[in-house]
Amino acid sequence: MPELTVVSGRSNQKLSQKVASSLGVELANTTIRNFSDGEIWVKYEDNIRGVDVFIVQSTFAPADNLMELLVLIDAAKRASAKRITAVIPYFGYARQDRKDQPRVAITAKLIANLLTRAGADRIISIDLHSAQIQGYFDIPLDHLYASPVLIKALKSYKNVPLTFAAPDVGGVRTARAYAKRLDAGLVLVDKRRPEHNKVEITNVIGEVEGKDIVIVDDMVDTGGTFVNCAETLKERGANSITGICVHPVFSGSALDKIENSKAIDKMFVTDTIPLARECEKIVQVSVADILAEAIIRTHDNRSISSLFEIER
Repeated sequence: MPELTVVSGRSNQKLSQKVASSLGVELANTTIRNFSDGEIWVKYEDNIRGVDVFIVQSTFAPADNLMELLVLIDAAKRASAKRITAVIPYFGYARQDRKDQPRVAITAKLIANLLTRAGADRIISIDLHSAQIQGYFDIPLDHLYASPVLIKALKSYKNVPLTFAAPDVGGVRTARAYAKRLDAGLVLVDKRRPEHNKVEITNVIGEVEGKDIVIVDDMVDTGGTFVNCAETLKERGANSITGICVHPVFSGSALDKIENSKAIDKMFVTDTIPLARECEKIVQVSVADILAEAIIRTHDNRSISSLFEIER
């Protein structure tokens, strides 16, 4: 019987397969299907009693992806798995991490409770929307960064002095870390959001004219913030604009906005979320090796603190 097994949900099977290949193991033999009314049913076809189980599942919309992860955890628990680790490359609902208005839910905390009560012993995730979400969990959470693969891709694409831009105040820390690692400049774009999914850009802080700009963001949803930021920087005289985004949510017409924007030259994203379709401007790089390294170190009870750095 194997001591370690990697289980794939249906949200991102390509990434799960890459993780398993990097580890040199086969994905666990599972059956996942929906009843005619949409209910999710799962079964582990192999014995996992006493096995260290790692379930790989991103929880982007629809909510079925989250529900499927919870059911996989519960089934593993009831099958007497030794330890259950939920490997969540993209942690959905992370933006709902505080009460910023009256009478709203802190859904990120709710998801943390659900995962814990379902039976997860540990969580591994990449680039949480806010690092404080780790505190919502009463079980260990390993917060990894995708920056090593993104910086490697960026270096191979552009070998010129760069200036990094944060599209909002929340992204300053990440943009500063990228800029420090590559000894580059830093620009801050001040955005105001009059309503959900609508953005107004008011100020640009830093030198832009004649610079090769890299906009850094943890996720792109509708594409409005990213495209508006790129076009504003282009109007201010930027020489070229490249994007770095960890989680390509790309809801609605986001891909079309990026593809049709004359300001954006190239965009690098990871495979924490599969792309709905290919886009000439978007290059997807894999985080499979980072996840595989975290999994094997967790299994061996070795430190993975070096993977917490924004670049190792």
